[in-house]
Amino acid sequence: MEVWPGEAYPLGATYDGNGTNFALFSEAGERVYLCLFDDDGEETRVELKDVDGYVWHCYLPHVLPGQKYGFRVDGPYDPANGQRCNVNKLLLDPYAKAVHGEIDWDQSLFGYNFGDENSRNDEDSAAHMMMGVVVSPFFDWDGDRKPRIPYHRSVIYEAHVKGLTQLHPDIPEEQRGTYAAIAHPSVIAHLQKLGVTAIELMPVHQFVNDSTLQEKGLSNYWGYNTIGFFAPQNTYCSTGDAGQQVQEFKAMVRELHLAGIEVILDVVYNHTAEGNHMGPTLSFRGIDNSAYYRLMEDEKQYYMDYTGTGNSLNVRHPHSLQLLMDSLRYWATEMHVDGFRFDLASTLAREFYDVDRLSTFFELCQQDPVVSQSKLIAEPWDVGPGGYQVGNFPPLWTEWNGLYRDTVRDFWRGEPSTLGEFASRITGSADLYESSGRRPVASINFVTAHDGFTLRDLVSYNEKHNEANGEDNNDGESHNRSWNCGVEGETDDPKVQGLRARQQRNFLATLLLSQGVPMIAHGDELGRTQQGNNNVYCQDSELSWVDWDKVDQPLLEFVAAVNKLRTEHPTFRRRRFFDGRPVRRGEGEALPDIVWLTADGTLMEPEDWDAALGRCIGVFLNGQGIPGRDERGQRITDENFLIYFNADDHDVEFVLPPKEYAAKWDQVIDTAGEYADSEPIAAGKPMTVQAKAMVVLRAYTPPADEPDHSVAASLAAMADAKGTGKGSV
Repeated sequence: MEVWPGEAYPLGATYDGNGTNFALFSEAGERVYLCLFDDDGEETRVELKDVDGYVWHCYLPHVLPGQKYGFRVDGPYDPANGQRCNVNKLLLDPYAKAVHGEIDWDQSLFGYNFGDENSRNDEDSAAHMMMGVVVSPFFDWDGDRKPRIPYHRSVIYEAHVKGLTQLHPDIPEEQRGTYAAIAHPSVIAHLQKLGVTAIELMPVHQFVNDSTLQEKGLSNYWGYNTIGFFAPQNTYCSTGDAGQQVQEFKAMVRELHLAGIEVILDVVYNHTAEGNHMGPTLSFRGIDNSAYYRLMEDEKQYYMDYTGTGNSLNVRHPHSLQLLMDSLRYWATEMHVDGFRFDLASTLAREFYDVDRLSTFFELCQQDPVVSQSKLIAEPWDVGPGGYQVGNFPPLWTEWNGLYRDTVRDFWRGEPSTLGEFASRITGSADLYESSGRRPVASINFVTAHDGFTLRDLVSYNEKHNEANGEDNNDGESHNRSWNCGVEGETDDPKVQGLRARQQRNFLATLLLSQGVPMIAHGDELGRTQQGNNNVYCQDSELSWVDWDKVDQPLLEFVAAVNKLRTEHPTFRRRRFFDGRPVRRGEGEALPDIVWLTADGTLMEPEDWDAALGRCIGVFLNGQGIPGRDERGQRITDENFLIYFNADDHDVEFVLPPKEYAAKWDQVIDTAGEYADSEPIAAGKPMTVQAKAMVVLRAYTPPADEPDHSVAASLAAMADAKGTGKGSV
């Protein structure tokens, strides 16, 4: 075979139109072999003779896209000193842009013999390994441009590629559960109907199915077990062609962008699928164990584990950091991805022992001209000491706001002494983000996510029901802050059904009208259930898939209408925090940008905030008090709004504020569905808000001659659902 020296950069397999350059970093290696495989599994080895800065490289002028390959690294095997090289183990290229096949958990994949972790296993693993695939970088993007939607206009939809599409009746069967399915017109139309601006895909980096789950007939459905940080998961491709997943993924992104929808990836850079010292040797471990993994300082045969998965990536090593940054840039530039949600992001900040918000990884993200312009979303915790870091990430980052989730759940289930915390969370969590120079959009607000109950289950179960996972119901979170509305699980009781429907509307309306960036978990707008299972990480089945034949249509229409209200009114998506100071524009009364009201229409006093049994509150939002200008330089103005929240078990009579706020008020939303057809209410008049309900009012504007096409009108058109237990307005 003709072998040229090639280049040390870029790492991985790079096809240039004529041949392919291969490059692999390994400081531990003494000899490195590139292994090429034909369709019959026959292996051809090429020893890499050229090495620069511990990067071994060559150029093969006749190797084309579709070629399957791997590496073997010959070097020291001394686990006690953190060295685990073994030339008999075929290793996946960390930079492989596509992956062929899966592992079968054969004994040969392990560096030791089962039953004796101190032994050495020299069986050849090639026949049982996944392999890298050389891919063509060429793709017709057809003028694709990233939507670049600002955070304050963003609505994120967290989704699983397979879970969202596997049961969709409009998608051809051969495409269901794939990237092509996400790009299907029916799925895109659904996202557009909801007003979604970004789809956040659960892990699509190549991952490994755990052997322990396979033995139980289960699988790693969620995919938080990455082995390839550059390769789209091959099982989400609608064709079996090696490397085709890259083309299909790009086509998905192109179609979503064309529809004005961004693509955000849930990425798992905190650990890999190789697990702890008892795990298989698949890639990083056999290439350079101590460079890629955090090892115990005094016992290097063991791994630091801040993730609960067996290992943690070594973000102190320059080549591990390079891997992360190269991966992020690749997905942003070559795959046109718009942003990233970092799983267990606190782990990436652990340069030493404690979490360091100024760690090298964050500094690299800050200065990188590509990564810094992407949406960067942190899951701001890990399982290590001091790992809960909500509010402590650098200014460039946004965060999943776990405090928002917990507080909103507590408020609507009627927990005492929640008013002050609730007010902070729905106004953007200034206590968490303002001091670091961030704005309300730093808070990614959510009530539910993939991890935990679905929204319907949140209002239907007090306890988790994870028996199907085979762990005696010991897995998953036990403190869910849920309330079953009086009956555990499914029921035919119309009163309970009506209350549950109202609670779902309460959660979704609160979420969409809070300051910050709302995130909806897929299927919550449809009434999706997992039958009380709050940890379906291993359930690749109808238990976890969205059932498109059982859609709660009134709930779907409600979510779309409320999101339309949010989209049309900058009052609900401010770019700066409230300051409570009076604002005068025009000749009207100077009013603060926000006013908190008691049920009797007076201002909230300190004792009101501290009332243990306080479960209702009103808030006035001044549409003239929005600072800043829009994208065209125009001053931002809006109508005034009132929102009343009643989490009490009884109806509450609220007195509307005096006419200085507005002479009359239109009732735009009522989650109890009682006021869709009512007349405007005059200032100072009483209004009853039903138990466990939320009402949104807008300052009354006399009707013009033309028909009313406002959100209020579209909501009123849905009044036929009133009183059914399923209605939303």
